[in-house]
Amino acid sequence: MSSSLGSLGFTPPYTVSGRSALVAAPPWHYAGWLLNIAFGFDAARGADLVPPSIGSTTGQGCVHFADWQATTDGSELLDPVQAQYRETIVVLEIERPDGSRCGVCPAIWVDQDVSMLRGLLQGWPKKMGSTWLTRSLPLDHPAAAPLRAGTRLGASLAVKDRRVIEAEARLTGEAGRSLGFLAMPTLGVAGFPDLREPTRAPALRLLRAEAVQPTASGWHAASASLRVFAHPREELSLLGDLQAGDASAGWFGLTVVGACDA
Repeated sequence: MSSSLGSLGFTPPYTVSGRSALVAAPPWHYAGWLLNIAFGFDAARGADLVPPSIGSTTGQGCVHFADWQATTDGSELLDPVQAQYRETIVVLEIERPDGSRCGVCPAIWVDQDVSMLRGLLQGWPKKMGSTWLTRSLPLDHPAAAPLRAGTRLGASLAVKDRRVIEAEARLTGEAGRSLGFLAMPTLGVAGFPDLREPTRAPALRLLRAEAVQPTASGWHAASASLRVFAHPREELSLLGDLQAGDASAGWFGLTVVGACDA
């Protein structure tokens, strides 16, 4: 991609070759292992986390703990430090002014700068954080967390050295279902300030990622618990106690080719 300044590249740094650009242009291909936990909360508490013009929270949400691998043209898979990352995604269900329902992501944390910028471009408010989750491996072994009834899984998120959320799940042996952004349209809220007018709030716009080729291995149902901790900067605890509901675990993939106005 060229510009009037004669540089190439999809994102900074803008050099002639574009090789050092942090993020390449789509398509962005993703595949990963996810633990998804639906939760209920006091709907009134969600008002402080969602711009009011978007809609109102319904009291339903989901947290996703994900261990991803991503690529554009396949080259990142040969240099895994470019491809792999973990993240925690919080999605709240909202009712829009027209009465329709969808998801919005008020908080998401990732441990890879490439993923963070890709998210910001889509209106997903990614920040740096440390996510850990139990992996299931295709072995009949105590350390493999096999996908069968009774297997226990754990996950946690820490931001700036402080734990924000932790979860436990126990597989039931039954088929699970899609939850959160895997089950409903989810919108991003994009907008950046202009330092030429630093006192002026950024104009926000709603985006929906244009995703194709979704694929899943089949979800495995689980019972789960969630615990949220107060944090000096993060605001997830404003939701109060989260009442864990349905949970599922499995593998999922999709490709993002761009975004459109929502």
